[in-house]
Amino acid sequence: LFRSKSSLVKGVLNEFADKGLRLIEVDKHDLTDLPDIVDLIAARRERFVIYCDDLSFAASEPGYKALKSALDGSIAGMPESLLIYATSNRRHLMPEFMAENLQAVHTPEGEIHPGETTEEKVSLSERFGLWLSFYPFDQDQYLAICEHWLKVFGLSTRQAKAARQEALQWALGRGARSGRAAWQFARYYAGRIADR
Repeated sequence: LFRSKSSLVKGVLNEFADKGLRLIEVDKHDLTDLPDIVDLIAARRERFVIYCDDLSFAASEPGYKALKSALDGSIAGMPESLLIYATSNRRHLMPEFMAENLQAVHTPEGEIHPGETTEEKVSLSERFGLWLSFYPFDQDQYLAICEHWLKVFGLSTRQAKAARQEALQWALGRGARSGRAAWQFARYYAGRIADR
């Protein structure tokens, strides 16, 4: 069970590293170096994932255009052995402002066409071919994940079930039922039990 979006990417690497998969983590401030990175790995026999964690941009950041160009592919094209992965808490990767909605055009037929600024911001997200969305867990899913991690940390099924009420309070206190919250709770609870 994965705790976060980034652990899912790392899980892919762990699964396929022995088959030649390599991961290159690139900070968003270094995305302007993407053409150089692509040139360096293009002739290699391994397969690569260029990975940018927690990606979002301010309007004027240069990495935005570099990433957009890399996803489109340059004239030379992207190597077949390369994929670009990114995780983000934003759907469109850039901030959206109310004033941009005023640029929308309404046609006589009733269609709405977003303004150029909005289209530009949405266009980067649309260049990623596959999206995996992480939705909030319901209570039963959250408790099942807590129980899983408690067992991983050495608790019995009975002990894990006895922790349910505290697990719910933990999630309530953090305002989220997520894989990360479940893992953090399990670490805390299992550590507390071990100290007794």
